[in-house]
Amino acid sequence: MRCGRYAAIDIGTVTCRMLVVDVGESGLHELTREYAITNLGEGVDATGELKPEAMERVVRAIDGFLAVRDSLSTPDHPVVRTVAVATSAARDARNAADFAARLRERGIELSVIPGAREAALSFSGASIDFSGERLMVVDVGGGSTEVVMGMGGVEPVCAHSFNVGCRRVTEKFLASDPPAPEELARARAWIHEKMASWFAEQSREAADLERVVAVAGTATTVVSIRDRMETYDSSRVHKARVSRQELLEVYERLAALPLSARKKVVGLDPKRAPVMVAGLLILLEVLDFAGIDAFTVSETDILHGITLAVSHEACEKSCL
Repeated sequence: MRCGRYAAIDIGTVTCRMLVVDVGESGLHELTREYAITNLGEGVDATGELKPEAMERVVRAIDGFLAVRDSLSTPDHPVVRTVAVATSAARDARNAADFAARLRERGIELSVIPGAREAALSFSGASIDFSGERLMVVDVGGGSTEVVMGMGGVEPVCAHSFNVGCRRVTEKFLASDPPAPEELARARAWIHEKMASWFAEQSREAADLERVVAVAGTATTVVSIRDRMETYDSSRVHKARVSRQELLEVYERLAALPLSARKKVVGLDPKRAPVMVAGLLILLEVLDFAGIDAFTVSETDILHGITLAVSHEACEKSCL
């Protein structure tokens, strides 16, 4: 790795996040994390386009992120590189180039990464604390879900990006408030159908798993709700273990509530409430496919994977 200060921005279908870290010989030292629910993927599944107001929400969030980044870029410790990636919503949208142009005006060159790259970066970040363990990493996003298997600390052996995400499932199936039982049943059947053949092909790898690691907002929010966190505490969330029964209890509780009540649940960001039930459905299906009755939540994820990749790339270039 090449030492220095780096910023990584992940623009997802539901959330937009930034991580600023110092990369040193001992690894990554986090300086700040920034987070905003911007719902870039609102309506993309139906229309194939990013809405102007959705792009504007992200641009406003990025402006705030860049102000924070610039405050941390000092003469002694400048931010040597900022990398921004976009995932499922931008992959699916015909007008993603318009969105990229908006960010270019702010000095941000956006990379719309394929699902396989998203999966590999998520695995790289999530496996930092589980070196040597046989892992399945699951990243439930708004438009897609990435599932990756391999040994922590090395390249994964298999990965897949499913076009199954919490916003996509919500918009396709969950029209009632609260969701009707038949809507939930159809949603779960569709998720199962989309994932079943790949998991069947990977049954040998899945049989050897030691741990399922879940990253991103659905997984972290389960802990926050379970532990009734009035103020989100990353230190309590990172590496927390969630049993399948606990996951099921959170799902059943939220699925029974109308949106107005769901928004008031302690530990749940009100802006995530509209898509949380679908996210929990996806996580339940993945856990059942894995055949493991619990998962471990990781606060290290694709942002850390991006930072590691960029610092390695910088090191290789400097050695040429």
